[in-house]
Amino acid sequence: MVIQGTWDDVFGKSPPKVAALASALAALLRALNPACVEVARPGDKAVSFGWGAAKMSQAYAYLMPQKDRVNLGFYQGANLPDPAGLLEGTGKSMRHVKVHDEALAQSAPLRALVLAAMEKSRANGGLE
Repeated sequence: MVIQGTWDDVFGKSPPKVAALASALAALLRALNPACVEVARPGDKAVSFGWGAAKMSQAYAYLMPQKDRVNLGFYQGANLPDPAGLLEGTGKSMRHVKVHDEALAQSAPLRALVLAAMEKSRANGGLE
């Protein structure tokens, strides 16, 4: 694990609901890739997860606290299959899912998005 800050730097002042959602989402990301590199980025107010410490080229997902939810973002989200229509955003490549509750955090469609993001990132980074 590479750390530029700490989990607490990013989520320490979050409301309890947001902190609990972030923990549940982080547990999912860690379970799907136990070897992931997790980088707390206090300047971005996010924690990224990926194959290395580089944000845009090696990370595939990030968690970002909001007032009443956690955004689970995907650096290459515009290129991910999303049959459930969970992804939001209009950027060139980034998309996010607004996670308001634990049911969505544990859902099959969200898990499928994370797995697709991991595979896309692995292929783009030559990690096949």
